[in-house]
Amino acid sequence: MNINNVVQEINNNTENINLVYAFNSTGKTRISVEFKNIIKKDDGQHAGVYYNSYSEDLFLWKEDDMDGVRLSIQESSLNKFHNLLTEDKIREKLKAYMVKFNFKFKYHENPEQGIDYILFFSNDETKNIKISRGEERVFILCFLLSLFEVEGLADVQDEFIFLDDPVTSLDENNIFVTAFLICDLFNKFYKNKKIILTTHHIGFFSILFNWLKRGEYSDRFKDSVKCYILSKEDGNLILKDFKKDVFLYHLHLLQEIKHAISNGLYSYHFVLLRQLLENIASFVGSGRFSYILEQIGLNDSTNIAKMTNILSHKNLYTYEFYRMSPENESLYREIFDKLITKYGFIV
Repeated sequence: MNINNVVQEINNNTENINLVYAFNSTGKTRISVEFKNIIKKDDGQHAGVYYNSYSEDLFLWKEDDMDGVRLSIQESSLNKFHNLLTEDKIREKLKAYMVKFNFKFKYHENPEQGIDYILFFSNDETKNIKISRGEERVFILCFLLSLFEVEGLADVQDEFIFLDDPVTSLDENNIFVTAFLICDLFNKFYKNKKIILTTHHIGFFSILFNWLKRGEYSDRFKDSVKCYILSKEDGNLILKDFKKDVFLYHLHLLQEIKHAISNGLYSYHFVLLRQLLENIASFVGSGRFSYILEQIGLNDSTNIAKMTNILSHKNLYTYEFYRMSPENESLYREIFDKLITKYGFIV
């Protein structure tokens, strides 16, 4: 299978939401570019919009004596749609990340050229600042997601939205918040656009998979979601359907959970734990993950399973990014340690 085959496979399926877990060095960004190039309108115009590492290249930091440091936006086909975007639209998305900066647009003299640059401020607007690399990534993502949603662009380049690895280099908390924003995007457009999301982050993939296929709103999305695993073997790409009964990435989940235990557990990490328990249960031939809790020696496995269900099935529009309570963290660690002991996983 080559890149063209992958693009055609995803484009020709009947599902409008496509999640692709892609191993490192498989060419995710090249696939997003090829998708844009292959799926064009008859007049050669773009049929949709996309976010990838090249999107970030449109934003460059500059500094001069007049305006100081600012984030300049390079010219692209998106500039003509800038006037449809408001600062408040971006602020609405940034709220979820609890950022500690504000900003304002500076436009070109010719309105059709769009935004020239963006100034950032701390608590007051007396002096503009340069935000951190992490804050910059979050801002650019919110900027583009907001732009993709505005009437005008959404109606012109209206066939697809391609999001390539939107959580690269984000910390665990921001990864979960981004998953929440992406699900909101799915909800707005899944009926009339094809949305493709690729990621190498197994935790991000797992959260989205659970929300869309098993969460409170799974009945809404279940017939519109297609999940894939993309890998490379002997130079050829392999695109496989991902189904809930496939015991394929348990080691990745174990690694993500181990990392979280070492660096800070948040309530949403129960999503990953549930995914791991379900994969192990499927592998041993059980239809319930409470069976695994019994096997590893937890005395109150039924109630613990119920609690895990509650903590991993958050409302689609509610995001938990707070640290776990000491009691839940202690239980989480106990479950993980007993899994390692019982099944001899090497992480």
